[in-house]
Amino acid sequence: MTTINATKRDVKTDLSKLREEGKLPAVFYGPKEESTPITVGAIEFLKVWREAGESSVVTLKEGENEHEVLIQEVDVDAITGFARHADFYVIEKGKKVDVATPLEFVGESPAEKAGSILIKVMHELEITAAPSKLPHEIEVDISVLAKVGDQIHAKDIKLPDGVELNVEPEEVVVLIQEANEEEEEEIVAPDLDSIVVEGEKKSEEDTEGEGDK
Repeated sequence: MTTINATKRDVKTDLSKLREEGKLPAVFYGPKEESTPITVGAIEFLKVWREAGESSVVTLKEGENEHEVLIQEVDVDAITGFARHADFYVIEKGKKVDVATPLEFVGESPAEKAGSILIKVMHELEITAAPSKLPHEIEVDISVLAKVGDQIHAKDIKLPDGVELNVEPEEVVVLIQEANEEEEEEIVAPDLDSIVVEGEKKSEEDTEGEGDK
């Protein structure tokens, strides 16, 4: 199991200063854990986050204490893309947890290869499992999608042992849709007889005026 080291943090500490020192402000909490402010190494956290994501259990080591946690939420700077703050959810021992696990689409769809459109309705799947049984990702084999209208539902996905589906079984995960070709806009030729050139119009008006004299 991946481990990340943490240090308790004084809430009065300037967060911007901590970030300049390469530390990431964070907090851990849980059903039986009070919310505790901490800091973790920014680079260390980024490495763990990339490996574990938000669906794999991580060991948070704080002094002599260790907690099994999930990375619950990460505040990312919209401009720099760097993490600014992180929440760790402490898992209660002996309890199952609900997580949204990333889906990995594998294989090749014959329908998509033939020109139809593959629509990924879901990118994560809600599941329930004991912490030790949580998968890092769940594979979805799209090679069964052979024609327009074919679908894969949540119930069709093979889950690892000890993992339970936490959405409606009939929920659509991915489907094949017919490719819609854009219809060429019909260009209507102008009626040349109805077009009056400005000079011609003026001449006609002059002629009519002379006839009235």
